[in-house]
Amino acid sequence: MHTPIEELLKKTNSLFKLVNLASRRTAQLHEGKKSVIEHKQSEKLSSVALREIAGGSLEFKIE
Repeated sequence: MHTPIEELLKKTNSLFKLVNLASRRTAQLHEGKKSVIEHKQSEKLSSVALREIAGGSLEFKIE
């Protein structure tokens, strides 16, 4: 499942912030943090992170 970049940018208003947030969340998932959405084991963690961001499943503060 692919999430359109336009939808993701609405959440952060900045490509830099989006990449930073997705990278941090992917690292958390890789370290064993539990995902807040259901996903297949075969799904890439970066995709899971982007879907969490797009779905508004995460609380984050953008400065």
